[in-house]
Amino acid sequence: MTSNKKNSGKKKVNKKNVNNELTPEYQKILHEQVIDENGPGTILRDFETLLHLIGPEGMPVSSTYNFFPIKLLPQLNAKMAHPIEIDLKRPQQKSYPYIHGLYLVLRATGMTYVEGTGTKQRLFLDEKVLESWRSLNLTERYFTLLETWLFKGNPEIIGERGGMTWNAILNGFQFFQKIPAKGLKVASDKDKERSISYHPGFYAVALLDMFGFISVQQSKPESGKGWHINEIHRTPLGDAFLQLIASPLKDLENFWDYMDEMEEAEEEGDGNIPFGKLQPTIQPFFPEWRNNLIILERVFQDGVYIFKVSLGSIWRRIAIPGKMYLDNLSGSILNAFDFDFDHLYQFTYKTRFGAPRNIYHPYMDEPPWADDVLIGEIELKPNKTMTYLYDFGDNWEFQVKLERIDPPDPKIKKPVILESHGEAPEQYHSWDEDEGEEEYEDEGDDDDEEEDDEGEEETKDGDKSDDGGKDENENG
Repeated sequence: MTSNKKNSGKKKVNKKNVNNELTPEYQKILHEQVIDENGPGTILRDFETLLHLIGPEGMPVSSTYNFFPIKLLPQLNAKMAHPIEIDLKRPQQKSYPYIHGLYLVLRATGMTYVEGTGTKQRLFLDEKVLESWRSLNLTERYFTLLETWLFKGNPEIIGERGGMTWNAILNGFQFFQKIPAKGLKVASDKDKERSISYHPGFYAVALLDMFGFISVQQSKPESGKGWHINEIHRTPLGDAFLQLIASPLKDLENFWDYMDEMEEAEEEGDGNIPFGKLQPTIQPFFPEWRNNLIILERVFQDGVYIFKVSLGSIWRRIAIPGKMYLDNLSGSILNAFDFDFDHLYQFTYKTRFGAPRNIYHPYMDEPPWADDVLIGEIELKPNKTMTYLYDFGDNWEFQVKLERIDPPDPKIKKPVILESHGEAPEQYHSWDEDEGEEEYEDEGDDDDEEEDDEGEEETKDGDKSDDGGKDENENG
């Protein structure tokens, strides 16, 4: 598969004088700030630690959110510039906010990809993007990571709620502005601690600290509890940067231009917003920022796509040309399972950045639409699976696994069912059947409860759970 370069790495600088937007004190802080391996903050040092740990052989990751192995987290925490103390029996990735925040930025850069399936997945470094990263100076790397968080850091990458990526900008700025000049006392205030855990989130607090915008004073955790924040203070650099970064967004029209571009990139599914958005504003103070990270854009891949579409133990193997649309794949799935076409649907898969992408029925309000997206354009590698959700009332959820991509075949011009296994279920149940099922379920309630207990115990004590879906206050 071939790739094109999304941007040349260099960006023309707008000659608009941003100095007028800042006080002399802030201008002095920015002009005198040196960016090297020792600061500001610890983001460059900690990011390099993470890259070194992954290395050329990659790292095993969890099945759902592709998080780092639980057993590796204490070791990684110890290697951070500022390790945190926690007192949890089974800490998970989000129990370590600095690691969680670094993971978000790492995935959002496009510097990594995941191979494998199920419990045998590994996170690898993309050598071409890594080569571009190594060519950048330290100032360019710092602002690459900052822009990655602000413009590409979709919270869904780490299993957090948050909607569109630009919420990171709003939440981060709003939280920063609420920190009093004398600092924010967090210890012994459970309500404040819980509030911060949601907005902006502990991982965002950690990122603000790693970029040098705030200073976090931590203390020993309470027994059985996680990260314990004592106080949070704004730094002079944080105050200056907030004013500087906010300046191009003060104009409402400019703000919505930023938002529209980010939303468009997310709708297109690649999240591939060019680096250098803040360069015209920041470069007058940091002239060393000349180049940007070069990322690769996925291009159309022709061929015959072989999908195994499963509904429980029932499955169909379908071949479809890459030049056909996802809407055609939807129709072939429904035909293969003898379903009608009377309901809406959506496809969902994970992009290379680790964020979920939804592609919708053509009659739905929100793009992208399935009759606009070619099979050969979707970012799905062989052995990876996407979900096809049909009928938002009955919620028929099909697993659509891409088994392989064969060379183009002129004989296959439309979807073909290659193999069928199992009898398709009834799409609509009669009232009599529902009553019978209900009576059967009542008789087996005790067994169901016992199975649920066993499953819950496995999640608590085993190594099969992902940590992105829980809402418990581990840092309490």
